[in-house]
Formats: sequence, structure tokens, C-alpha cells
Amino acid sequence: MTGVRLTAEAYRIPTDAPEGDGTLAWTSTTLVLVQAQADGHTGIGYTYGPTAVVAVVTDLLAPVLTELHPDDVPAAWAAMWRRLRNAGRPGVAGLALSAADCALWDLKARRHDLPLALLLGTARREVPVYSSGGFTTYDADRQHRQLAEWVHEQGIPRVKIKIGESCGSEVARDLARMAAARRTIGDQAELFVDANGAYQRKQAVRVAHAAADLDVRWYEEPVSSDDLPGLGLVRDHVTPDVTAGEYGYDLIYFHRMAPYVDCLQIDVTRCGGITEFLRAAAVADAAGIQVSGHCAPHQHLPVAAAAANLRHLEWFHDHVRIEEMLFDGAQPTTGGAVGVPLDRPGNGLEFRAEQAQRYRVA
Repeated sequence: MTGVRLTAEAYRIPTDAPEGDGTLAWTSTTLVLVQAQADGHTGIGYTYGPTAVVAVVTDLLAPVLTELHPDDVPAAWAAMWRRLRNAGRPGVAGLALSAADCALWDLKARRHDLPLALLLGTARREVPVYSSGGFTTYDADRQHRQLAEWVHEQGIPRVKIKIGESCGSEVARDLARMAAARRTIGDQAELFVDANGAYQRKQAVRVAHAAADLDVRWYEEPVSSDDLPGLGLVRDHVTPDVTAGEYGYDLIYFHRMAPYVDCLQIDVTRCGGITEFLRAAAVADAAGIQVSGHCAPHQHLPVAAAAANLRHLEWFHDHVRIEEMLFDGAQPTTGGAVGVPLDRPGNGLEFRAEQAQRYRVA
């Protein structure tokens, strides 16, 4: 046994239109692909983040795996975690750890010719999803067309738009866009909104009260996710479920946040991979709340199927488009749920290396 060989590459893909939320705007998205190889098998994992993730994988993480058995994913995770101590676990290092851990789990499943979801054990064979987009950069027509396609053509019963435009300084437009979204999707679909931390505490409460007749069900990061008392204050004074957690890079983060939200978001490409996602879901369960997978939908599917207290998974427009471009095996939505791939080993994805080369940046 020669251990595991870990490699990484980065690909930058332009968006199909300018995208933005309450606190950030962008015109491209970078996917970092990590491959774990052993005994003629290759597992893949990925994250979305800067190209600096590549160097963390190759320079810091790869050397600690060369003597480890490829099936010993917990040992590999612990070795990588220790190697990152002085580099700092949150941020770029956390993205690298997450993608590497996902790749190692995928490698183990492929070595044993098992679907990754079955290796982890499934709580469900279909994962509920909500479609996500509605960027603040969209005009009224583009927002309408996107939401109408999701709800009326694809039958997805939950949709999310971005609000909090210009760091919360355009509340009138936020409310107008929320009202337009409700008109587009009708009364049967659920409306979710995401402020990306743009509002102040009482401002966030006022916005929710002003939108009371729109029946918003999900109020994501109404204030900064670093403001835990603020999240709790908003939660206790509004009707929609208040949620946050997408920027969690370690288990302690989720433990601290759980008492302040109605649902805990976890991102498997940031939190420490599949290994830490399942631990974070257990922390949420102990606090009596559910979890929701954040973005990177196809990377999430196997672990989302395994988490007993999962509410749903974000079917994020930008990442869905990229994953359909770069991977064979991307799954379609069917009436608000996505089937977990059980007919092929691993996570069910195969990277389209030749098609991806035009986007390679590291």
C-alpha cells in the first residue's frame, strides 16, 4: 500500500450574466478540483474559492497522506487538520481540507465499487431542493423568467432571491423585488430570501414586517453571520425561519451558532468536507434543529442523503450551471427533489477534463 496521491487544479468560469447579492458582486466563479489517487482508482472532490486553495492542497495536505491507507478517511482528516494548525483552519485552508476530504470519501467508495451515498448510508434516496438565484444584478424581466422557469416549468416548489442590495441601502427595491417574485411564483410555491448579512438588526426586523403579506418562509443571514445575538434577536421577532451557517469552517462554529437560528446551513466544501458535515449535522440535531446544504449541489448529494435531519439542499444557479458543464453525471431536478446517484460508484461524477481545459487557471 503506497498511500494516497493528492493533486489539485483550478478552473475559472464566467457567469452567464453579472451576479450580485447584498454585499458582493462577481462575473466569474472558480472551482478547485482535488483528485485523490490510490491503487488505480481516483476520487474527486471540489470547492469554490480562490486559486490559492491549490497550493494548500499540494504543499500542505498532500505530503501527509502518502503513507496512509486510502480507506482510513478519519485518520487522513485528522492528519490534514493537524497540518493546517499554523496555516489557520478557516478560509482558504478550510476549503482545501473540505475538497480533499470529499475526494478521499469518493476514492474509498470507488475502491469498493460502491455508490458514495450507500457507503455513508442513506436516510433518503431523494434530496429536497430549493432553487436559488434572483441576484440583485438582475432586472425585473430576468428575475421573472428565472423564477417562472423553476416553478412553472420544472415544478420546484421553493425558490430564493437575493435582497439587501447595496449593503441594505435599497430597501424599497428589495421589497419591490420580493413582491414581484411572489407574483411570479404564485401562492403555492415557497418564497425564500437571502440578505447576505446586509441589514442591521432592527432594520432586518422592519423589512420582514414590511413583507409580511408575501409569506416569506426563509430569511437567510438577515444580519451578519458573525452577529449571533443579532441573528437571535431577528429570529425572535419575525415569522420566517432565520438561518445562517454557510461560512462555518469548523465544528465549534456550528455549536456556537445553533442556539440562534431556526435552521443551520452547512457547506460541505467549506466546513471540513463530508467528515465534518456529518458531525455538524449531529450538533444541530442535538440542538433540536434541522440543517440545509449550502450551494455546490452535486458535491452535497451523497452526504445530504445521509444526514437524517436535513431539511433541503440549495440548488444554486451559478453552481448548477458549472457542474453541468464540467461533470458527466450531473443530476436533474424532478418536482423539487433530486435523486441520489446509486447506479455507479463514488459520487457519480466524472470530470470532463478536455472540455474544462479552456477554463484552467492553476
